[in-house]
Amino acid sequence: MLNVGILGLGEGRSTMSAVLKSEKLHLKNICDANELLCQQRCKEFQYDHYTTKYEDLLKDETIDLIAIYTPDHLHASHIRLALEHGKHVVCTKPFIDDLADAKQLLELQETTGKRVFVGQSSRFFQPYKKQRQDFENGLIGDLITIESHYNADHRWFLKKKWALESSFKWLYGGLSHPVDFIRWYLPEVEEVMGYGMISANGQNAGLKNEDTMHFIFRNKDGRIARVSGAYTGPVQPTYRESEMSCILRGTEGASQADYHELRYAITNKDGEQVTQTWGDKELNHFFRFEGQSHHAGEYQNYLEYFAAAIVSGEKAFPDIKEGIGTVALLQAMDESLKTKKPVFVKDILNQYGL
Repeated sequence: MLNVGILGLGEGRSTMSAVLKSEKLHLKNICDANELLCQQRCKEFQYDHYTTKYEDLLKDETIDLIAIYTPDHLHASHIRLALEHGKHVVCTKPFIDDLADAKQLLELQETTGKRVFVGQSSRFFQPYKKQRQDFENGLIGDLITIESHYNADHRWFLKKKWALESSFKWLYGGLSHPVDFIRWYLPEVEEVMGYGMISANGQNAGLKNEDTMHFIFRNKDGRIARVSGAYTGPVQPTYRESEMSCILRGTEGASQADYHELRYAITNKDGEQVTQTWGDKELNHFFRFEGQSHHAGEYQNYLEYFAAAIVSGEKAFPDIKEGIGTVALLQAMDESLKTKKPVFVKDILNQYGL
């Protein structure tokens, strides 16, 4: 059983729930600079201690793994400190917010031999796990193309001061989920082209960056994919459209995984059409808080997956290299939004000697 320290108790709320319910992990300590939030989490989960100093987690030799859920711009320094203190690392997406930090982290990870895992939680949600399993078993033949979207009515974000700052981008905060699906199935994306805009709702609120985006990707082998996201307007009810879907189209079949609905459908290579949904047991595992906010079940799934890989010595993905690759793709997408031209991912990587 691995001892876990959690840094950042906003999103880390899900991680607390995940670790406390796991039989494979033990929660050794929690940390947040906001002492009131620490106290709230202790009360919520009937947990009896906390710290407001990250160094307390770092210096605790009994902690095997530090799970990082701090603001994006702090990820690189927090990961670096954890590795320097001999800890394995889980870091929420996006892995880092600036590729200028990537080379140092790669070298440090290789020097220390400690493992780094990126918390791309959606891969560990039941419909997407089933879709991946069927794909790897050849049920839809060879992949032709992939389509994914994440649309959500997050107008409530526009009331938050930090969401209106120039540093906040839906490209990284929201669209990174479906983009990760693209890289999961097409890991060698070479070129991206996209357009984005700030919606009327976003403009009225004072949003600084795009809240509505569409992108096309081209993989090294010529296959293409697309991703869409819209975040500040109404969405269709779930019986018509899932807020987040991943659609695979293969040479002999197709499949679609839908998020909040816990729904999966496949037309396999034999022409058989199957739709699967999961019941209250799974729903309660994934969504443990009010209004399906947070999604602790995915966190528990990926934490246990990573812990098992550490114990067995097996590889666990997405790892640090894949995390950096996703950030490079996101930066290429960001560049395409600015230039309104295609951008090559290798050009972004070359800028940072990667």
